[in-house]
Amino acid sequence: MRESSSTWVRNRNIVRHTPKTLGSVSQTVIFGVLVLVVGLIYVTQGTKATSYDYELSKVESEIAELQAQKEDLAFERSKLTSIGANSSSEVAANMEVGQVSGYAE
Repeated sequence: MRESSSTWVRNRNIVRHTPKTLGSVSQTVIFGVLVLVVGLIYVTQGTKATSYDYELSKVESEIAELQAQKEDLAFERSKLTSIGANSSSEVAANMEVGQVSGYAE
């Protein structure tokens, strides 16, 4: 004999569990929070890139300034080297000291 489904049966649960789901409001709130978090991450990464760009620009200007100083010092060194070479040469030793003899009127 079989019993009908509406009666109590041994070793069978009479409770039906319904799957738990989120409501439409909860889904909308979670989606909004996720969009907000991704937006904040995007903004922070963008400002980091901008700050790196400013630092790179600063370093490049320092490099250009140091290269200009290097060129100036190389010119000064060559000038001093040529003066030293000229004063110790034989031709410079035999030269007479120049004097102003007078002006023509």
